[in-house]
Amino acid sequence: MNARLDSFSYDDDIVRKFLWATMIWGLVGFLIGLIIAIQLPWPGFNLAPYLTFGRLRPLHTNAVIFAFAGNAFFTGAYYSTQRLLKARMWSDALSRFHFWGWQAIIVAAAVTLPLGLTQSKEYAELEWPIDIAIAVVWVAFAVNYFVTLTKRRERHIYVAIWFYIASIITVALLHIFNNLSVPAGAFKSYSLYAGVQDAFMQWWYGHNAVAFFLTTPFLGLMYYFMPKAADRPVFSYRLSILHFWSLVFLYIWAGPHHLHYTALPDWASTLGMLFSVMLWMPSWGGMVNGLLTLRGAWHKVTEDPILKFFVVAVTAYGMSTFEGPMLSIKSVNALAHYTDWIIAHVHTGALGWNGFLTFGMIYWLAPRLFQTELYSKNLVNLHFWLATFGILLYVVAIYSAGATQGLMWRAFDETGRLQYPDFVETVIRLIPMYWVRVVGGTLYITGATIGCYNLFKTWAKRPATYEVPVVQAAPLSAKDTDEHAPAVAGGLLARFTHMGWHRKWEGMPLFFSVMTAVAVIIASLFEIIPTFLIKSNVPTIASVKPYTPLELAGRNIYQREGCFNCHSQMIRPLTYETERYGDYSKPGESVYEHPFLWGSRRIGPDLAREGGKFPDLWHVRHMYNPREVTQKSIMPAYPHLQSNTIDFGSIQKLVDAMAMIGVPYGDAVNKAPAMAKAQAEQLAAAIEAAGGPKGLADKEIVALTAYLQRPGRDLKNAGTQ
Repeated sequence: MNARLDSFSYDDDIVRKFLWATMIWGLVGFLIGLIIAIQLPWPGFNLAPYLTFGRLRPLHTNAVIFAFAGNAFFTGAYYSTQRLLKARMWSDALSRFHFWGWQAIIVAAAVTLPLGLTQSKEYAELEWPIDIAIAVVWVAFAVNYFVTLTKRRERHIYVAIWFYIASIITVALLHIFNNLSVPAGAFKSYSLYAGVQDAFMQWWYGHNAVAFFLTTPFLGLMYYFMPKAADRPVFSYRLSILHFWSLVFLYIWAGPHHLHYTALPDWASTLGMLFSVMLWMPSWGGMVNGLLTLRGAWHKVTEDPILKFFVVAVTAYGMSTFEGPMLSIKSVNALAHYTDWIIAHVHTGALGWNGFLTFGMIYWLAPRLFQTELYSKNLVNLHFWLATFGILLYVVAIYSAGATQGLMWRAFDETGRLQYPDFVETVIRLIPMYWVRVVGGTLYITGATIGCYNLFKTWAKRPATYEVPVVQAAPLSAKDTDEHAPAVAGGLLARFTHMGWHRKWEGMPLFFSVMTAVAVIIASLFEIIPTFLIKSNVPTIASVKPYTPLELAGRNIYQREGCFNCHSQMIRPLTYETERYGDYSKPGESVYEHPFLWGSRRIGPDLAREGGKFPDLWHVRHMYNPREVTQKSIMPAYPHLQSNTIDFGSIQKLVDAMAMIGVPYGDAVNKAPAMAKAQAEQLAAAIEAAGGPKGLADKEIVALTAYLQRPGRDLKNAGTQ
């Protein structure tokens, strides 16, 4: 045995920094969520151009996911990792670079998204310079983390660290490959992928961003902080192993279930469904493992509000991970997809699982980090009950809204016609439910504000100088053996079921990390390779042509205003959809769509067959004041589009970037601005002749109208090659 002991201290200053960032950004994210919740039933609350629903909605999702949940993960990971490894983080400088770099990225998102600088990809809206910054900061975090693993003084890595490792590796892969793009300016880029392939990559990323940024890291936090708070060991070591490896391997396959009945090949979405359904069992294994950790300590739950937060969090995890596989089943998905049901599902996870686990962890950490008693246990209880009732009001109202939408959209009367042919009829029914959501969200953010006040008052009681305890532990030696591994006799089956092999892996973190990466990569390649290499998956359509330069500029405006957050451009081969919108969408329609804009929600009607449906002047009037043409519309007004001038000079860069990706632009690569001006003048003259405003030839509304008149028109007289 090694008699020499190392003396060292833990870096809790970095934990305190991330803790405050978590709470502050949490309040910001919740507040923006409350604002956009009000904007839906009250369109006048949209303040164009920067504070409209379309621009704020991605800011809300990024703030909650990457600012609130991201900082929460880093808070717990920095605290628990050092103690589990008996080692200070390898580099204080890298820890602080990680902290300040991540906060700078969040600030950049808070500035650019309201300005309309977006890639238009769910949870990946940030433009290419910020994407590069994310990669740099994440690599710095990964280097610091994995080198710390090599410097550990504890031979075996605990279950929480397994989940941290999986998160760090997989998030890096997802971020890099989903965001491959060609810049078309300082804050404009086009995805390397198009249409079907872009949709596949996006939901490979999007679903697994939820998996490996909002699920696996928080499971790591659960496995560390819940046993600590309960003063009980984890219920089952074997169940932890089954839970971890099943999730890591199965989760990565499930993304295509977001694309049921779309132009994605059916084999891909079916495969996603099968693996999603299989995910239910290991997910509930983790929930059971968490709840049964409290065996023998249930009396504490009634007395300790921190444990109440953990119990609700794990219960919400169980509910979400049951509902996710259920929603992946095609018949259920046909009803729920594009509706508010999905919004309720997501918020059960985000507010219940991520939010409550974060609050429980922070309340447990606060006395230890600030080295004083928590200011008020009663305020913790008040926060708990306000947040709990807030979630219940929120999800009950929005589940009801989702079911209402799905059922009304598919309803036929006794004559075989759509019972509610006007889309706005559905919207009107949802307004009361949207107001109930506002009440629920207000309760939740009120609880979080009280929590922030409680933490501030706790911090105010801190000692003048924090005590920095010196820890002593024996360093690992190359000759160290696994003294705690169970002695296993018998054959291969006995060795496997007793998990001795896994105990050995836990002493080899590099090998463990490689095996985790292999599981993720293999699962990904089985879907990615056929999607990209089998040409028959995306048959071309001869009549489908690239957008004209003016239409391309208009599409950028459409993306800038966030219209894709409310409108889909993907008609599924379901009778009620083809009856309402027209012929279902084909894979070859979107071969020049960089990025794809199929959408994931219908607050407004689908636009895949919008081209030629209404006169040009209708679009001008509709964008200026939607209620002028549709009385009960909840769409924001965009009057600035009639005063903003088109930047004709930048159009050539847009066309050049698209041409670099492989879009056949022909003459436009030499004279895009001139072509755009000619089309704009022709369109403006037609609008004026129809009785519309004069002098629109250089205004953004003309470019947007040109784009809106394009979707679906190429399919006329189309023939599949």
